[in-house]
Amino acid sequence: MLLSPLIPALITFALVSILSPLLIATLRKLNLTQPIRAELPVEHQNKKGTPLMLGSIFLIGILVAFLNYSSPLMLFLVGTFILFSIVGFLDDYWKASKQDPGGISAKTKLVFQFSFTIFLLIVLINFFDTNTTFRITESIYFTLPLWIYLALVTLFIVGSANAINFTDGMDGLLGMVSIPTFFFFFLISDHIEVKIFSLVMIASLAGFLIYNLYPAKAFMGDTGSMAIGGSLSFLAIIEKVEILIPILFLIYLAEQFSVIFQVLYFKKTQKRLFLLSPIHFHYGIKYGLSENVLVMNFTIVSWACSLLSYLYFYFFM
Repeated sequence: MLLSPLIPALITFALVSILSPLLIATLRKLNLTQPIRAELPVEHQNKKGTPLMLGSIFLIGILVAFLNYSSPLMLFLVGTFILFSIVGFLDDYWKASKQDPGGISAKTKLVFQFSFTIFLLIVLINFFDTNTTFRITESIYFTLPLWIYLALVTLFIVGSANAINFTDGMDGLLGMVSIPTFFFFFLISDHIEVKIFSLVMIASLAGFLIYNLYPAKAFMGDTGSMAIGGSLSFLAIIEKVEILIPILFLIYLAEQFSVIFQVLYFKKTQKRLFLLSPIHFHYGIKYGLSENVLVMNFTIVSWACSLLSYLYFYFFM
C-alpha cells in the first residue's frame, strides 16, 4: 500500500529539487519579485526583490499525482489545487508586477474563493456521495440540512484557506508547518488518491524548502499558499474530520485570528493588541527570536497538533 504513493512522491521531490533553480532564475529575469510591507521589521525589508511565486512549482507534483492515478477523486483534488492556485497567482502577479504589497483587493479574492468553493462543494456532494453529516465520534454524529451545511462548510473552507495563507510570512514557515498536516491526512485516509496527493504535497514542500529555508532564495507566494489552504480544507471535508479542525489547524487559525483581533482591537482602542500581526511577527519582536527558532517552534507545535488529531481519530472516530 505504501509503495504506490511513495513512487510519485520520490519523482516529485526530484523534479521540484532540480527544476526550482530554473524557475527562480526565470522569476528574477521577469522581475516577479516580492514587495515588502513598510511596517515589517528591518530584517524583512532586506527581503525585497526576492523572487515570488515559486509555489507554482507545486503544479509539477500535482501533475505527477494525476498521471500516476487518474481517478475522478484525484481529478477533483487536482482541480481544487489549481482553482485556489489561480486566486493566489492573480494576487502574486499584481504584487510583483506593480510592486504593491497589498495585491488585488480583498473583495476580489473573496469573490473568487467563494465562487470556487461553492462550485467544488456542489461537485463533491453530487458526484462523490459526500453527505451532510457532522461526526463527533464514531457513534455520535448529526446530519445538517443541505443549505446549512453548505453555508457553514463554505465559510470554513474560505476562512481556512485564508488562515493558511496568513501563515506564509517567514522563510520556511508554511512549508514546515503544513507537512505535518498533510501527513495526518496520509495516515488516516482510506482513499488511495488522498494518500498519493498528500505524499506528493509533502515531497513538493520538501523540495521547495531547499530553496525557501532561511535565508530564502524565493517565496512560494499566494500561488502556493492559497492552493495549500484550499487543498487542506477540502481534505478535511472529504475525510469528515471537521471536528478536529480546531486542533489540526491550530497554528493557521491562531495566525488568522491574531490579524482579526488586531484590527478589531485597534479600531476600538487605537492601540495594538499584538506588536505586529500575524502572530509569528509578534513573537519574533517581543522575544527577539530569530526566524529559524520561530519556524522550529511552530513546526513542533504543528507536529503535536497532528499527533493529537491522529490519536483522537484513532480512538474515537
